[in-house]
Amino acid sequence: MKKGLISLAIVSAMMSAVVGCGNNGSGGEGKQEPAGGTSTPAAGAKFQVGMVTDAGTIDDKSFNQGTWEGLEKAGKDFGLKTRHLKPAGTTEAEYLKEIGNLYDAGFKFIGAPGFKFETAIFKAQDKYKDAKFVIIDGAPHAGDNKPVVKENTVAIFFAEHESGFLAGAAAALQLKEGEAGFIGGMEIPAVQKFNWGFQQGVNYANEKLGTKLTIKPENVIYQGSFDNIAAGSQLAAQMFDKGVKVVFAAAGGVGVGAINEAKTRANAGKTAWIVGVDVDQFADGVYKDGKSIILTSAMKKIDHAAYDMVKAEKEGKFPGGQTLTFDAKNDGIGIPEKNPNLSDETVAKVKELTAKLKSGEIKVSAEKGSLIK
Repeated sequence: MKKGLISLAIVSAMMSAVVGCGNNGSGGEGKQEPAGGTSTPAAGAKFQVGMVTDAGTIDDKSFNQGTWEGLEKAGKDFGLKTRHLKPAGTTEAEYLKEIGNLYDAGFKFIGAPGFKFETAIFKAQDKYKDAKFVIIDGAPHAGDNKPVVKENTVAIFFAEHESGFLAGAAAALQLKEGEAGFIGGMEIPAVQKFNWGFQQGVNYANEKLGTKLTIKPENVIYQGSFDNIAAGSQLAAQMFDKGVKVVFAAAGGVGVGAINEAKTRANAGKTAWIVGVDVDQFADGVYKDGKSIILTSAMKKIDHAAYDMVKAEKEGKFPGGQTLTFDAKNDGIGIPEKNPNLSDETVAKVKELTAKLKSGEIKVSAEKGSLIK
């Protein structure tokens, strides 16, 4: 775990371009509350850690899984009981029901992965004042997209465009030439930023580093959900059939379908690469002899963020009332440190680009457009 992740995130200036997933630009971007914990438990106090899943499952190889792995690891490290519940659906009422079930069972630290929890957490933070809530990729609001982060809640966002940029540059550097594609889930800000960052990374490598990887408009598709595995497989197949060499799949379960299609093709001796998302998906792309079709992954260190919020609560330093952004400057995003499918040369070059992001020498747009130079 990056031990300094929280403190760095708190003191780091919020980027004005960061748009909350599902907030349509009104998620409090650019605003950072003063640092300082609001928790009252003494160090070492016992509490129980819960999580309600979003549309996907706990083993979705992406967002839910990343959040849960962070909470679960914190539970093991600190000797805390953990539990996750899956709602019957994805309505506010169904989310609130499971939040209530966790609370009634004594789980008063609750993680909520995804923007769909925004209105549910808005109500829960008032109803359960002695509970602590961590919402990732969202900020509580009453349905008006006007964030209200109470003292018992932390809202966490990530600079997906920076992560996408690094993955795009890595893909271009490794493959040198050919065509790339993008499959997104729902067309929401977090997914869009992955796409725009990825395209900027590819363009940067083409303009500055001599690569020739291209992305055609028809190969940028938003499927419209995060759980349609069959649709993801079909979309990936269509792109690969048209000659696309690598597909960046930022789509949850839809991305799992794209991974499955690439594995099928790799087993048949064909070239088919996938850029994973949110977590390091290398293991999910293994098809034979330890080989994987995951070229690299555009990571949001969700597990680190979830883990560190539990750690902060245990130490009485829960940063309640704050909106945190995890980006390159505080090591909140990136590609995996170990990349079996990337050459040493590519890895070294991406490290250089990461350093330039940290220093501000390279700035990636969080909106559709060109790289800010």
